[in-house]
This record gives sequence, C-alpha cells and structure tokens, in this order.
Amino acid sequence: MIMTKGRLEAFSDGVLAILITIMVLELKVPHGTDIHALVPLCGVFASYVLSFVYLGIYWNNHHHLLHAAGRVTGGVLWANLHLLFWLSLIPFSTAWMGENGYAQLPVACYGVDLLLSGVAYLILQTTIAAADGPSSRIRQAVGRDVKGKLSAVLYTLAIPLAFVRTWVSEAIYVGVALMWLVPDRRLEAPGEPKR
Repeated sequence: MIMTKGRLEAFSDGVLAILITIMVLELKVPHGTDIHALVPLCGVFASYVLSFVYLGIYWNNHHHLLHAAGRVTGGVLWANLHLLFWLSLIPFSTAWMGENGYAQLPVACYGVDLLLSGVAYLILQTTIAAADGPSSRIRQAVGRDVKGKLSAVLYTLAIPLAFVRTWVSEAIYVGVALMWLVPDRRLEAPGEPKR
C-alpha cells in the first residue's frame, strides 16, 4: 500500500499534538491562590508560549508543504521522521530553559534544537521537491528561501551568544518566530514572486 499525503499529514499532526500536550503538562500548578503565586512560573510560561508558537509555525507550514507535494516517497517519509525527531525534543529543551531561569547552556541547547529543526524542515522540503521532479510546485514556490536561510543564520548566531548574553539569544529566538508568525504563503500561491 502506498503512503498518501493525507496519512502522512495525519501522523505528523498527531505527533505535534502530543508534543504540545507534553509541554502543557510540564506547567506546574502554583501552590497558592493569589497573583504572587504565579510569579515563579513566569519564565516557564514564557518558554512554553515561545515553543507553542514555534510548533504552531511548523504545523502550519508543514500542512501547506504536504498539500503542495506531488507524491510521498520513502525518502520523504524518512525526512519527515527526521523533522519530527528534532521537534520532539522541543518539550525537553523548553522545560530545561524555562525551569532553569534561562541559564546559558539551556538557552544555547534550545537554539541548537531550533536550528536542527529548521535544517530538518529544509531537508524535507528539498526531498519533496526532488521527488516531484524539475517542475516541482515546491521548488517554484520556495525559490531562494530567504526566510529559511536567514533563520538558520540567526539561530547559528544565537547559540554562541547564549554564553555571552542570554537575553540576546532569547530576543533572536523571538524575532525569528515573529518573522515566521505570518504564514508562509509561498506554497499557497506559487505563481507569486519569491521572497
């Protein structure tokens, strides 16, 4: 039986839903009933929000990527699993960063996870385009992929910067998320100019 795009998307959606569930379960209920009981949870909650946004971005773009794909090959399946592997580490890196007050090593490791997730997405995108051949809708829509390359450069800068000023790395992570928060419409309307 041939794997369909719908089945691949359903599997990936399920994994992403589980990852979000794991992250929310990491949020501990405060021991107190006033607003001051929430203060110690601010860092953990902020890291959860950032990671939720990142997983939402991946979910959105993954959805459009698979709908633009022409066929699913064995290579596409493995590239998709590779992406899901790095995304599956986001709950861990999120909790480690948030629960340790945004210390240097956890902030750097969070950046490594984001970088490797981005690289894995690029590999999936490239694998699908190769499977679809030279007239690939994805190849035409993505073009030079300025946003993807800029994201990788920013993550690469943020990782060592975490050992100098963690707030700079955190600002970069937020900035990249904001850059991708507006849905990537290149795959929705491939005839429009490339970014």
